[in-house]
Amino acid sequence: MSIRVSKAGLLTSIQDLGRKGFQQHGVIVSGAMDSYSLRIANLLVGNDEKEAGLEVTLMGPTLEIESDCLVAITGGDLTPSVNGKPVPMWKPLFIPKGGTLSFGPCRTGCRSYLSVAGGFSINEVLNSKSTYLRGEIGGYKGRALQTDDVLPLSVPAASKPAFLSNELINGVYTSSWSVNYKEFVHFTKKPSVRVINGGQFDLFTAESQSHFTQEPFKVSNQSDRMGYRMDGPSLQLQEKKELLSEAVSQGSVQVPPDGNPIILLADRQTTGGYPKIAQVITADLPLLAQVKPGESIYFSHISLHEAEKIYLEKEQLLQELKIAINLASTK
Repeated sequence: MSIRVSKAGLLTSIQDLGRKGFQQHGVIVSGAMDSYSLRIANLLVGNDEKEAGLEVTLMGPTLEIESDCLVAITGGDLTPSVNGKPVPMWKPLFIPKGGTLSFGPCRTGCRSYLSVAGGFSINEVLNSKSTYLRGEIGGYKGRALQTDDVLPLSVPAASKPAFLSNELINGVYTSSWSVNYKEFVHFTKKPSVRVINGGQFDLFTAESQSHFTQEPFKVSNQSDRMGYRMDGPSLQLQEKKELLSEAVSQGSVQVPPDGNPIILLADRQTTGGYPKIAQVITADLPLLAQVKPGESIYFSHISLHEAEKIYLEKEQLLQELKIAINLASTK
């Protein structure tokens, strides 16, 4: 069982929920930029939500389906199609052997996720299948997909679940239902990203603190999975200060001497010495992952208590979704 890449696209890599537990050794976490979309894609095909899928960025690949496949596509809308005909997202799709799955123009968001029932049959490196692109470890040969790669698949529990229709529509069999993704991921212009104060927030001038939440910041073209470089009002410290490097996490907003903040993302380094003005809340990291270079965001402060409450509510919704999909698959 396999999928062949007949056209690579801009940047497609295998990602799961990350290589956690090795940062003390200098090994970065990596993993899906939009974890909610990957987790939901896995649930839709009966996988463990931690299973690895494809993260497709802006310009997607063309994939030849070399054996019958149950797949799900979530995240940003990169106009997926099978055999040239549009197919729906956020629901399971059964693509018969010989189908061609491709992606077109980016309609919303920045990244799509493709999960396959059973998952990709590749070895884990340090307990993860995620691709660490700069370190060239994990995933498929430690790199982004290239033309003529052949991705082996694991054998799924069921080849074609009973809840799928028996009618071939635009080259796929699909379900009559889909996930209400708006509970998890939003695709809006100039989104508001919620943050809590960073460890060095009080070191910044009052003017910079005010600008941070009142002015828009544009994601620059020098952004990648490691971090979003932002263009906007220059943020300055009250006085020059040397800081010791310390641990950083996904969503840390650090400010280098030029005053332009950088939001650290999935492929971030393990430590950093720039002052951190804020920390993006965990529940909004998927929202951030779907912002394209050239687009702007606003930051809004909330309390740590609110951030934890929002996170727990999202996790509860995800568990309820998991139960609902399981019930639908057993009818």
